[in-house]
Amino acid sequence: MNDTSRIIVSRTDGIGDVMLTLPLCGLLKEKYPASKIYFLARNYTQPVVECCIHADMFLSYDEFEKSNSQEQFLKQINADVIIHVFPRKNIAYSAKDADIPLRIGTSHRAYHWITCNERPNLGRKNSKLHEAQLNISLAESLGINKEISLEAVPSYYGFNKIKPLSQKHAELIESDKLNLILHPKSHGSAREWGVFNFGKLIELLPEDKFRIFISGSADEGVALKEWTDKLPAHVIDITGSMALDEFISFINACDGLVAASTGPLHIAAALGKHTYGLFAPIRPVHPGRWAPLGKKAEFITIKKNCDDCENMPQACKCIRSINPAAISSRLQQWNKSKMQLNESQPVSF
Repeated sequence: MNDTSRIIVSRTDGIGDVMLTLPLCGLLKEKYPASKIYFLARNYTQPVVECCIHADMFLSYDEFEKSNSQEQFLKQINADVIIHVFPRKNIAYSAKDADIPLRIGTSHRAYHWITCNERPNLGRKNSKLHEAQLNISLAESLGINKEISLEAVPSYYGFNKIKPLSQKHAELIESDKLNLILHPKSHGSAREWGVFNFGKLIELLPEDKFRIFISGSADEGVALKEWTDKLPAHVIDITGSMALDEFISFINACDGLVAASTGPLHIAAALGKHTYGLFAPIRPVHPGRWAPLGKKAEFITIKKNCDDCENMPQACKCIRSINPAAISSRLQQWNKSKMQLNESQPVSF
């Protein structure tokens, strides 16, 4: 491994998972500034990868899957290292067949004993480490400090290649209010707080101080329509109205976001926005593993044994028992801080 090495970082699952892998790329670039990092991921996460200054090239896992020769797909990169952050058997075997010299994957996958020549003893489910720290620890053999603190992680996102906000989306923003995104759904990837609670939160937030947006995919917009149609006029439904790169730009233009453990939560945290994560207190979906990491990132959970909800994640009583009033109180402190900041800015005549 040297400063000009070519490194494939393989993370082929969701947006939030990709976001929490970006700090690994930042640490690799810090250690090997002239290296070239290829990020292998699904097409729908490409806009996330392309916002990261540390990822030199996006590699499409979708194209890899369709390739007549998956071995040749990887061989053409002429990579020196591949890090299997999210283990996939087909990638592991193809990387070995492509003769990538250093192949790193957790020892907890049997096929890695055949396909990888560096196998850190890394198990995620019962670990006390955060997902970002787990990702980073895979590269310990490359000289990367696995003891990095959660407070230090955000400085390694490199998540700042953000496209300018379009005029039509910029017109939705009201500068004299706190522009707040509420993201109620999760595509089933997280335990959800529920639209009843989000509705109560909206009722508690003063209309003259908050500009509220409801975000989600087009499919989620359809599922939410009966609810969103009944919301007050100052609440704007933006579900399904933006491509992911546009939504990233929109989050960047807003002041804060509230969501369960989803991709947008981690995007907002990486962008340095006020971020409030809603979590159930059960492994492996608890905040110890998935809390948003950022300068203004926070989370809330309840101190309770959530085992009773283990087999019904979409009707988790624990996350739904989080009090909307507690969140409203905190969001109004965000608004107060914003207003004080605005008032402190010099006035030009």
